[in-house]
Amino acid sequence: MSRPQAVPTVQVDNDRVVVTEWRFAPGAQTGHHRHGYDYVVVPMTTGALRLETPAGEVVSQLVAGQAYYRGAGVEHNVINAHEGECVFVEIEIKPVAPPPAAGKP
Repeated sequence: MSRPQAVPTVQVDNDRVVVTEWRFAPGAQTGHHRHGYDYVVVPMTTGALRLETPAGEVVSQLVAGQAYYRGAGVEHNVINAHEGECVFVEIEIKPVAPPPAAGKP
């Protein structure tokens, strides 16, 4: 089954974070992906998402303004499973580079 693609808009991308707004029309998907960073999702709308994971399908209920955290390595395809538009902001947290060793440039 062919689904429309969710629309990502990167708002911030620096050495510490990537902040992306995701907009999903009804039935839209991200496509299967693996998260390389820890991340926080802040839902802007309330509704159900269907997650296709290696362990099977899961339905997740988003609540506007109720943030959640996930660790790096999560693999899934995210699909808007309700009739309205779904919007959330994803904040990916990049690792901090260690300071240079003492006496080295």
